[in-house]
Amino acid sequence: MPSVVTFYRFVVVPEPEALRHTINSLCEQHGLVGTVLIAPEGLNATLAANTRHSLEAFIVDLGTDVRFKNLNCKWSSSRADNVVFDRLKVRVRPEVVSFGREYQPSSASGPRIAPEAWNAFIDSPQVTVIDTRNKYETEIGGFPNAIPANTVSFRDFPKFVERELDPSTDSKLALYCTGGIRCEKAFQFLTEQGFDQVYQLDGGILNYLAEVDDADNLWSGECFVFDQRVALDSNLRQGTYDQCHACRRPISASDKRSKHYLFGISCHRCINETSSNQKDGFRERERQESLARNRGHRHVGALQHVSAGLHQDSSE
Repeated sequence: MPSVVTFYRFVVVPEPEALRHTINSLCEQHGLVGTVLIAPEGLNATLAANTRHSLEAFIVDLGTDVRFKNLNCKWSSSRADNVVFDRLKVRVRPEVVSFGREYQPSSASGPRIAPEAWNAFIDSPQVTVIDTRNKYETEIGGFPNAIPANTVSFRDFPKFVERELDPSTDSKLALYCTGGIRCEKAFQFLTEQGFDQVYQLDGGILNYLAEVDDADNLWSGECFVFDQRVALDSNLRQGTYDQCHACRRPISASDKRSKHYLFGISCHRCINETSSNQKDGFRERERQESLARNRGHRHVGALQHVSAGLHQDSSE
């Protein structure tokens, strides 16, 4: 069963291109695929391999750089018949998660709530729980009584705060996201806006699902992930959702029964969001991929599904 590791680290990276070369070489050496984003503010990665041992060996080698020792790694798995990533992509970006403002690694990060303490913490009537993820993520899973940011992109989070939150009434906030990285940036922004009690779920949803027993688990639904598994269940195994190749939103089996669902072209959510020319392009891409599959090859268009959708966000 393929293993997947997700991690990030905010740290000053004065030489992102040199680090890109180093990490790319290490990944190739250990036979890894996935996405690594590098920026002056740090790195953000999701990597997969046929064995967990290969990933662990990579983490050890990466840790020889003191900046990346003791990473908080989140582990999950995939079905044996599923390709989590088609290839390795190690890219330099302005940010490791798109927010429109650079994170300051030298600034204090928010206080963490351990997964084991999260249930009691969010049960308090004084706590406002905020799901910092995008709308298409929150639609398939979440914690009870959480307020979803309902963003299309994480860049929209400041608008949500301005519209929905007030430091005088929402005095104690509890943030959560997939793996923790978006909460780091959200914390800095919220404290700049005058919120002085901002907490975050340590390690995000993935860490909560790994650490909290099923009997005590308050998570409902599945957790969207930025790879070809689409979503994970409460046991961190590949979930039941597929993905619309036009807009990247998760789609269920019932969604596929919609008259607006055409494989590779549209779903009920994006049917009115793309032009006729775009749909023609999707049809041609699907035709080329079908020909490639019949020849036993993988068409280059298939490699671009994760990055070519209408609703893009950095992997977490």
